[in-house]
Amino acid sequence: MHILPKSLFKEIMIHDIFNKPILVFGCGNTLLGDDGFGPAVITHLGDHYSLPETVFALDVGTSIRNILFDLILSPSKPEKILIIDAVTHPDRNPGELFEISVEDLPENKTNDYSLHQFPSVNLLKELKGIAGIEVNVLAVQAKSIPDEILPGLSPEILASVSNACHWIIKQVEPSHG
Repeated sequence: MHILPKSLFKEIMIHDIFNKPILVFGCGNTLLGDDGFGPAVITHLGDHYSLPETVFALDVGTSIRNILFDLILSPSKPEKILIIDAVTHPDRNPGELFEISVEDLPENKTNDYSLHQFPSVNLLKELKGIAGIEVNVLAVQAKSIPDEILPGLSPEILASVSNACHWIIKQVEPSHG
């Protein structure tokens, strides 16, 4: 295994974020139970799939807002952004996957949506509306997101990781438009 120096890794990562036409961001805090769904999906994707050269997938943890802000300011923008995250919504079953339209995301934090999506919603809306980027959000209904450190996904959420990867692959296939 070849390990890149940290500075070179950052340079390659920054290059890919601003030069790949399709970006996949896994959002979440791996220390807070099911909130770690997005990062788990990115890890599974990297371990089990080969992505096309046009795609860059990244575990962004809880820092998606900074990346979205940088993308808004960047002269080169992706064609498509896929966001993978966990939510708590009263009308869904744990492990249920569903797409959320950017237009339907509330501007302010509510108990129905995870913390790291906000105040990123306005940035996503700006990227979609002003920059014309296709933005798709895939959410999983969390079983629980603890208030204290408790790493690890519940069985229901863990079972949805592979299905989320299938959704991503379908979204990034060259024939999918």
